[in-house]
Amino acid sequence: MALNKDKNLKLYYSISEVAQMFNINESTLRFWEKEFDMIHPRKTTKGTRFYKQEDIDSIRVVFNLVKERGMTLAGARQKLKDNKEGTVRQEEIINRLKQIKEELLSMKSAFENLSPDNNPE
Repeated sequence: MALNKDKNLKLYYSISEVAQMFNINESTLRFWEKEFDMIHPRKTTKGTRFYKQEDIDSIRVVFNLVKERGMTLAGARQKLKDNKEGTVRQEEIINRLKQIKEELLSMKSAFENLSPDNNPE
C-alpha cells in the first residue's frame, strides 16, 4: 500500500472548509446548491454536507461567474445551460493561469533575493 504523498488531498471537505477556500459564507454554498444542479454534495441523514473535489470544481465555476465576473445567478445559470463544457473549460484555464502566475511571482521573489545587491562582499 503506497502512502499518499500529497497531504492536502482529501476525499471529502466540510462546508466550512469549502466556504473558507472561496472566502464566502456557508449559507451562500447552501443557496448555490439549490440554484445550480451541478453542485450536489453528499449529505448524511442528519444533513451534514461533504464535498468531493468535483463539487469544489463546480463551485469554482459558479464562483468565477458570479463573484469574479459579476454575473447574476440567472445569467450564470443561462451561461452554463448554453455552453457548460466551454464555460467549465474556460474556468479551468483561468484557474491554471492563476496558479502559474503565483509560481512565477514566487520565482521572481526568490531571484530578487539572490540579486547582487543583496549579497554582501
